[in-house]
Amino acid sequence: MEGESEFRHWDELIPDALGLIFRNLSLQEVLTVIPGVCKSWRRAVIGPYCWQEIDIEEWSNRCQPDHLDRMVEMLITRSSGSLRKLCVSGLHNDMMFSLIAENAGSLQTLRLPRSEMSDSIVAQIAGRLSAVTFLDLSYCSKIGAPALEAIGKHCKLLVVLCRNMHPLDTADKLSQDDEANAIASTMPKLKRLEMAYHVISTEIVLKILSSCALLEFLDLRGCWDVKLDDKFMKGNFPNLKVLGPFVMDYYEINDWDDCSDYSDGSEYLAWEFLAGEMGDYDDDDEIYEGMWDDEGRLEELELRFYDGIEEDAGIYGWPPSP
Repeated sequence: MEGESEFRHWDELIPDALGLIFRNLSLQEVLTVIPGVCKSWRRAVIGPYCWQEIDIEEWSNRCQPDHLDRMVEMLITRSSGSLRKLCVSGLHNDMMFSLIAENAGSLQTLRLPRSEMSDSIVAQIAGRLSAVTFLDLSYCSKIGAPALEAIGKHCKLLVVLCRNMHPLDTADKLSQDDEANAIASTMPKLKRLEMAYHVISTEIVLKILSSCALLEFLDLRGCWDVKLDDKFMKGNFPNLKVLGPFVMDYYEINDWDDCSDYSDGSEYLAWEFLAGEMGDYDDDDEIYEGMWDDEGRLEELELRFYDGIEEDAGIYGWPPSP
């Protein structure tokens, strides 16, 4: 119609489109800024549209364990069974692993580095991870061959497995050939395998190569006992790229004690979950009322900066500490 704008208002966009747009924002902005813009944006944030892909790995490295559990529970619940990707670090609660499995019907990418899962819990939930094609269990020091075998038996579509370790976590181990054997025996469709700093033998690596015929990339950094002949590899596996064992990476350039993936949380930003400080919203907006105060989830959420990190705040473009 003449005189009518050819552009639609932002609040008239369908929730699916808003969800795609909001994925380009930070977790802080999606949870604390977007809900206050308008009702339609709040509805998009509390629905599954923003949470089909959840990547809070960087944030989870800096937060308190109880905060992490509450955040994961809230976001997975919001995904309403449509979760396709989950990246989170440092989970330590078996209930969280069970929650992930219960909502893994559409899950294809799962990254859980530095998580404290056990062989037994992996065996319990592996059957529900059948759609997973990309799995990262790096630095999960409490699992071993039984967990990997359970994953291989149930995750038949798996094409990428990241199982890198910290050098200090494997320094006292005599052999991890049982883990490599579980991979070779149960994961024939792998195209990418990362096993940095495992204590494994040349023989078991050759078994992996013969069993995983589709393999395109193999990370063997720090696997010092593995000896692969270049001529043999080029002749038998011309399409395979092998990284290592002898590679000067971060762990080799620096002292191992100084290269831990963990950092002092006081140097970084951290979330604090507080009640009653988000401001008032429309009382008649029932959808928004359920956003924070559902049982077992956050009541309110606020970002605060710890003392001494003004420079970091500036780097991220966030407002200075109050």
